[in-house]
Amino acid sequence: MAPGTQLTSARSPRVAAARRLARRSLRGRERRFLAEGPQAVREAVAHRSGAGEATLRELFVSPEAAERYAEVVEAAEAAGARVHRADPEVVASISQTVTPQGLVGVCAFLDRPFAEVLAAGPRLVAVLAHVRDPGNAGTVLRCADAAGADAVVLTDASVDLYNPKAVRASVGSLFHLPVAVGVPVAEAVTGLRGAGVRVLAADGGGARDLDDELDEGTMGGPTAWIFGNEAWGLPEETTRLADAVVRVPIHGAAESLNLATAAAVCLYASARAQRRPGGRRP
Repeated sequence: MAPGTQLTSARSPRVAAARRLARRSLRGRERRFLAEGPQAVREAVAHRSGAGEATLRELFVSPEAAERYAEVVEAAEAAGARVHRADPEVVASISQTVTPQGLVGVCAFLDRPFAEVLAAGPRLVAVLAHVRDPGNAGTVLRCADAAGADAVVLTDASVDLYNPKAVRASVGSLFHLPVAVGVPVAEAVTGLRGAGVRVLAADGGGARDLDDELDEGTMGGPTAWIFGNEAWGLPEETTRLADAVVRVPIHGAAESLNLATAAAVCLYASARAQRRPGGRRP
């Protein structure tokens, strides 16, 4: 590994190059994104591509963060990342948060081809269709990870997976499970169904009730959930593609659930059904 550098100016070419990754067009061109904070950087250090390449390529760290998170910095160096020790103001100029933690990593894109996701025989998948809020996208990804999902698919109408807010909201889960991006929703449904996966659309106006699905024992097999836009849910042309449209029952007086909460309920319901005695989960 080349020796690390000490950066004192926010005008440094390396700093400027990292700062440009806040823009989606440049992230796509460079196939790089930013991961901030010790948790995200720690997960990036541990992650490898399918070809075994390191995901973390560079790390910008302030003196205080280098001391506080010495084990993270050492792991980054051991993994081959180029570590730039920099003044706090320099690291803050790259950060996209109000209170920077002094660690910003530059990572290689880690999304997988949709065909690769299907070939792995997924049993639980979250499909984000028309999800526009990056915080919600990251939170649903985190819920999918916690529920033991095998993959997440973002359709071509959804937010950029590598938006800094989405990366932060995933709290490291972005590095834990395969994610496919830019997949047309009809292609996603067709591919999943062809792989033997039952496709359910989560919608408040669904004809089926989640409790009924669980009581009837229909959720023990491979399942994909489609989650829609935060404000207007799923369009009819999307719900028509699904095997069933399922609503989360509202037993109290609340009008509805937000996207991330509904996703957590649905994904955990599937996870429990698949793990029951006699179920199909190993």
